[in-house]
Amino acid sequence: MDLNVQLKKQRRKWHLVSLSLFAVLIILVLIAAAVGSVKLSLREVWHVFQSKILGVESGNEAAQTIVWQLRLPRILLAAFVGAALSGAGVALQGLFRNSLVDPYILGLSSGAAFGAALAVVLKLSWLIPAFAFLGGIFATALAYTLAQERGRVPVMRLLLSGVATSSFLSALVSILMLKSQNNLQTIFLWLMGSFSGRSWPELFLVLPYMAAGLITILLQLRELNLLLLGEEAAGQLGMEVERAKRLLLLGAAMAAAASVAGSGTIAFVGLVVPHLVRLLTGSDHRFLFPLSLLTGAIFLVLADTIARTIMAPVELPVGIITSLVGAPFFLYLLRAGGNK
Repeated sequence: MDLNVQLKKQRRKWHLVSLSLFAVLIILVLIAAAVGSVKLSLREVWHVFQSKILGVESGNEAAQTIVWQLRLPRILLAAFVGAALSGAGVALQGLFRNSLVDPYILGLSSGAAFGAALAVVLKLSWLIPAFAFLGGIFATALAYTLAQERGRVPVMRLLLSGVATSSFLSALVSILMLKSQNNLQTIFLWLMGSFSGRSWPELFLVLPYMAAGLITILLQLRELNLLLLGEEAAGQLGMEVERAKRLLLLGAAMAAAASVAGSGTIAFVGLVVPHLVRLLTGSDHRFLFPLSLLTGAIFLVLADTIARTIMAPVELPVGIITSLVGAPFFLYLLRAGGNK
């Protein structure tokens, strides 16, 4: 009975935390929509939302264009990308039982970079998102196939095959960049990650794949908790270990590949956010996963807002901001782990 009471209190606590984070995200979206080269008041932004969502008349057509057509799509894309990368990070950190794993560990970023560079070389720049998505999925599938051993996929072999796949595809990207020196800037900007110029079509293109990947992970949260006990113990408790691993990899690959397709390569989000939330919530994925989605969305919306305003009118790639935050945090994790 005491255990049930304790669980109910814990659920209420994390429901309150979730609602608080969601409120922070909404407020941040409003602020992000107001700041930029043309500053708007929060009242003007709110009137635009009322006009577009509730049909309330708003006489400021310039504000409507700035907020609804230019700023809001990229803000929402940043939020969804942050959530998707964080969710993929939770899944892979749980699968590998290692908090230093990120969504790009299996060569996904190199595969997506290869796909994007190939689209540029073939003069199909409008297909960069599609090529990047397929490249990321291909890299993950290749790493998984190479890691198979007698119908099983040991996580250590999977990790090593991911490193090998990443190195191989990175070499191919370098070759493509040498062959397409006239388009180096396009490739470099994509590799650094940016939401500049993103609009509603880009958001709607990648959102279904992000959602499918995150829902796949959501349905495996019980299995993620069991994997914390080890694969052998999880199997003894009735879990289909290999099936769960395949589904977790599929979900993480779809969410991360769609994110890279929408924004380019943005480092450290899938590493920093899940680990930070884990320090606050513990390792129960029923709480860790949803709170990581909200925190990832907040983190990347904030990072993108800083990227487009800190040196205005020059806009920094958002990947620079996340790396400035993530790299020191990663070094801290390494040092903390080495001291244990």
